[in-house]
Amino acid sequence: MAQGLVLLAILLAFSNNAYCNFSSTLFTDLAKVLLDNYCSPEKLFGMEEVLSFASSITEILNIQDPSILARILTDGVRSTTGDPRVKVTYDPGFIPAAPPAVHDIPPEHLVAVVKSTVNVEVLENDIAYLKIQHIIGEEIAQKIGPLLLQHVWDKVLPTSAMILDLRYAVSGELSGIPYIVSYYTDPEPLIHIDSVYDRPSNITTELWSMPTLLGKRYGTSKPLIILTSRNTVGIAEDVAYCLKNLKRATVVGENTAGGSVKIDQINLSNTDFYVSVPVAKSTNPITGKSWEVVGVAPNVEVDANDAINTALTIIKLRAEIPAIVKLAATLVAQNYAFDNIAANVAEKLEALVASGEYSMISSRDELKAKLSADLLELSGDKCLKMTDNPPVLPPLMLVPLIKDTFRTEVFENNIGYMRFDMFGDFPQVAEVAQIIVDNVWNKVVETDAMIIDLRNNFGGSTNPIAGLCSYFFDEDMQIVLDKLYDRSSGTTKVLVTLPELTGRRYGSKKGLLILTSRNTAGAAEEFVYIMKKFGRAMIVGELTQGSCQPPKTFQVSDGDGVLVIPVSHSDTTQGPAWEGTGIAPHVSVPESEALDVAKGILNKHFLGQK
Repeated sequence: MAQGLVLLAILLAFSNNAYCNFSSTLFTDLAKVLLDNYCSPEKLFGMEEVLSFASSITEILNIQDPSILARILTDGVRSTTGDPRVKVTYDPGFIPAAPPAVHDIPPEHLVAVVKSTVNVEVLENDIAYLKIQHIIGEEIAQKIGPLLLQHVWDKVLPTSAMILDLRYAVSGELSGIPYIVSYYTDPEPLIHIDSVYDRPSNITTELWSMPTLLGKRYGTSKPLIILTSRNTVGIAEDVAYCLKNLKRATVVGENTAGGSVKIDQINLSNTDFYVSVPVAKSTNPITGKSWEVVGVAPNVEVDANDAINTALTIIKLRAEIPAIVKLAATLVAQNYAFDNIAANVAEKLEALVASGEYSMISSRDELKAKLSADLLELSGDKCLKMTDNPPVLPPLMLVPLIKDTFRTEVFENNIGYMRFDMFGDFPQVAEVAQIIVDNVWNKVVETDAMIIDLRNNFGGSTNPIAGLCSYFFDEDMQIVLDKLYDRSSGTTKVLVTLPELTGRRYGSKKGLLILTSRNTAGAAEEFVYIMKKFGRAMIVGELTQGSCQPPKTFQVSDGDGVLVIPVSHSDTTQGPAWEGTGIAPHVSVPESEALDVAKGILNKHFLGQK
């Protein structure tokens, strides 16, 4: 009843424009037409009573201009139903259109109908372009089928991809939906395309794909792009919605108008007033929803004027994708660090692209996301992925960079603190080492114990690790720290402590604590792994990320994407390494508390010595 009160309020609000009488039966007839014909009768609750009451209010009946009354009734009914498709009009000259019988249309006129309804071209790169303004129904299709084949279908059938332009499609016949959809599906199994409920007859009709067609099908494997605009309405919306939800087409353009599969214009009380009523409702069997009123949302939203260029870009990308994914599979098979996993990942990745898993991708960002997700699922390795090209870094100012990278402090009880958030790789090794010693190391080397903070260290190059570790072992000790197997080159790199260092050693006797978090990754984990394995440091904080050794990047396309592959792994002959699992701390605390806990451990130690 609340909806009905809204209608009454609107009618009363406009009732002051009163001068001339209209029959009260106009209201009751409007209510009856809507109740008998409107496709969603549940939205009409309370309307009949309100319209009946309104018909007794002389102010409403005394509106001088019939067009104003029609507009008032339209606003009232739309506010009650929430349906912008319902419209009351005053049209004294209205004559229902009566299309001529098909058998009366001369053949030459039928050819003209085909050419005016469908514009066909074959674009560069063997791409078909079909622009359809009216979707013909079953009767016309049977009559002009041979002409359609000759003037349209035979031209586009051999193409490698198709653009179906429905941006200007404003009319059509319900029976034409299965015809169009079936040309882009297989003959078997039959597909339930749509269910259409007709309110006047109270009958629901199921639309199914057709087992036989005139001419050959376009098939299910070649790219199909449907262009839409805000003017795409009615039957064309149904076609776009069906093919979109069957995952057969990608819709590019604007959200469609949100029309109806069928709107009837019905006379009121034998007057010159008419009401346009959606008398049928479409419900998609896949989504359980309708495109009516809300329209069809595009997969790729762009201005309608840009839709065709966007479609061509998508088709070009899809033509490249199989080769990109196959190249990625080959690179993984040849380079991924764990060769027992690499072949399986590559084989399954090629199977995915062969099965059509990548056929509906519309952008390079989608390709990166899809390929990365598949690589993660197949390998379990979050480091194996496709990503953007790494940015080109500007020339480095070494001293400012090092001062910004490292933070040092000396706490109570002569406890040194050093934080750095990356492991750099510089060509000027000797020069950089001296700068670090002068600006960083000399500030903490004389302390009695040290805390190294790697909670925010995302990794970097493993080249400095052997040298860094060496500062915390004695000069007379040469230790094999780790062995890194590089599958891409088939070589093993041995990390050993260095006999000579720039600056003084910290040695093996003084206390060393390392802070970690779930953000500690890559080369930082390799350093933590070594220092924990040899019992040289106590680890305080959280389980590390479980990342990978510094990966290599491989170009897989002419675009902006590169394949990131971990090509090396730590020596596993002595047991499990840290890749993929992370390193557990000796003292597990939230990363926000790790520094205070570490200082507390050392302060307690020094207090015990006094």
